[in-house]
Order: sequence, then C-alpha cells, then structure tokens
Amino acid sequence: MINTLELSKKLIEFKSITPKSAGSLEYIQKILKKKKFDCHLVEFGKERVKNLYASLKGGNGPVICFAGHTDVVPPGDTIEWKSNPFKASIKNGKLYGRGASDMKTAIASFIVATFQYLETTNYVFDGTISFLLTADEEGDAQYGTKEMINWLKKKKISINYCLVGEPTNPEKIGEMIKIGRRGSVNFILEISGMQGHVAYPEKAVNPVDHLIQINKELNKPFDKGSKNFQPTKLIITSIDTSNKVSNLIPGKIIVRFNVRFSDNFKSSEIIHIIKKRVRIITSNFKLSYKVSGESFINYSEILTDTLTQSIKKITKIDPELSTSGGTSDARFISKLCPVLEFGSIGKTMHKANEMIEIKNIEKLTQIYFEFLKIFFHQSANK
Repeated sequence: MINTLELSKKLIEFKSITPKSAGSLEYIQKILKKKKFDCHLVEFGKERVKNLYASLKGGNGPVICFAGHTDVVPPGDTIEWKSNPFKASIKNGKLYGRGASDMKTAIASFIVATFQYLETTNYVFDGTISFLLTADEEGDAQYGTKEMINWLKKKKISINYCLVGEPTNPEKIGEMIKIGRRGSVNFILEISGMQGHVAYPEKAVNPVDHLIQINKELNKPFDKGSKNFQPTKLIITSIDTSNKVSNLIPGKIIVRFNVRFSDNFKSSEIIHIIKKRVRIITSNFKLSYKVSGESFINYSEILTDTLTQSIKKITKIDPELSTSGGTSDARFISKLCPVLEFGSIGKTMHKANEMIEIKNIEKLTQIYFEFLKIFFHQSANK
C-alpha cells in the first residue's frame, strides 16, 4: 500500500511551476492505472498544458470527483528557504517544500484514501470515483480545469459531486469548508492629466489630484454582504506614475485594483459601478478589466453533510461553512455539479518554507477515507 507521506514527498519533488506538470500528472496517471483507473491525459493550448481525468466504476451509483492541481507558484528567493523547495524535507514533524500546503499533500491524501477504500470494498461500491487534476491553476488557468469542464461535456462524461482539495483551514484541520467563493474582477485604471513643472501647477493637470478624489469614490461601500458572503471589497494593489523626479507633474497615473464581490452582484454590474464612480471625478481615463470568476454557491446537502460527518468523526470539530478567500477552480466545476472545497491548512501557502505537519496529512487522509465510506454507504442505502 502506498504511503501518504512518501507520495507527498514524491509529488513535491516534481518542479511543476505553473503551468508545467514536470512529470507530476504523468506519475499520478501511472499509479492510478495500476489500480485499474481509466486515465486520460489531455493537453490544451500552444504550451500543451497537461490535465488528467481518471475514473474507476464500482457500481451504478453517483460519480464523486476529487479535483486539484499539481502546479505550484515559483519559490521566490530561495535564500529565504531553509531547504530546497523542490526537495521535500522533514523537520520537527513537519514536511517542507513547495506545494506542501497548496496542494500536493491533499492530492496524495485523497489518492491514498481512495486506495484504502478500494481495498476494504474489493472494488465493489455503489458509484464511481474520479480525479480531475490540472497543471494550470496558479497562473492564468486558461488551459486547465476550465478547458477540462468543456472536454468532459463534449465526451458526455458526468460528475455528480466534486470535492476540491484546496487548503481551506486557517489554523486546524477541520475548521472550515468552502461552500462557494466571492467573484473577482481585476482592474487597470489609467488617469490622464497634463504634464508640467511643479513650480507652475496652473499650467498642468495633475492626475494624482484626480486619483485622490477618485479613491474616495472607489472606496464607498458596495453592499453589506449577504447571508453567505462577506461585503464586497475593493483593494488597490498598485499606483504608478513612472515618475523618477520630484519637479515634474506626471502626465498620467496607472492604478491597479481588485474587487471581490458577493452574490449581490454580477461582474458586469461591478464594472458598471466602477466606471460610474470614476466618471464622477473625470472623463479623461481608460479602464481595462479581467473577470476571474463570478460569485457562486452550488450547494448540495448530501455532499455537505457527508463531508461534515467525516470531519467531525476524525477531528471532533464542527466545521464552519464559508465563502471567504480567493478564487479557485471550484468556480469552473460549479457549472457542472455541486462542489465543496476542503484540504490542508493555508497559513504557509505561497510562502517561503511552505509546510504541513505530518499528523495533519494523516488526518486529511482519514477524513477523505471516511468521506468515501459514508458517501457510498448512503448511496447504497437510498
């Protein structure tokens, strides 16, 4: 039987910086094939971005899918790392390496939990277990799960329920299940003025002055949130005039910001509001934007209750149902079937010295095992 810790270490050692599989998905395909899974390694885009769909049918019941990504963000300055980010290391009961939290250990946990479940049932259970894995989640995500959903539809492959292994827990395994996500729009606002000498401001138009006024408009409340969502929030991430001297009034200023929005809005409505707020101050601007995803909740009582039962059995914690945090591939999967997110602890994801406590890898494996056991037991007894 494959070991969760050893599989986690192996996956970390694939240098799968987004959108590269670097052999990670190929390796997973190899071990799944040995367990009789029907595997499809699918490529999209000019870069031939790899994705994997694998399934094993045990009966005629529902299809449960585990989704995730093997790609990781770059390690950054490796001087900040205490060990090689792509050479898994263990110290004081913790596993270090890029992807330890987000989310290679969750993939390892679900694979091992699945293999354990198959052994206990001798491959006879009322339904299908499948995996939907990509190497394009951390970047643009154009040729990953988004394209795989279209591929599944074209192939007429059905998924009834999905669990995404993103690191959802703030401090302890079992604290939080993501039942949906806020929508997200990234904006680039270019405000034009008239360049001039600081000694003669009357002969120039300072776009910085406009920005100060625009900022007040942009930061006005959008809403008070809703039953399941936090209030819509705008965050400015960059302000740039490209001005290197102190005696020059710049001719333009570029502002980058993001809006995370509740289910009170669609992205088109957020874009309209932003344009309207800027126009109150000036008409001399350009606004570009990219929608990362709409807000969503695709709720399933069966899926949520099963996962909650599994978590409580292993951790004794009653998990919070939340829509906080960033975007994930669940936004694409929600268009196909009910989807939840539950995985590791997210405190160190994307940071130097990313890590997970080994005991938490084991807990996660146990939770996923219980999830499969309860899910298919309920299905068989309907």
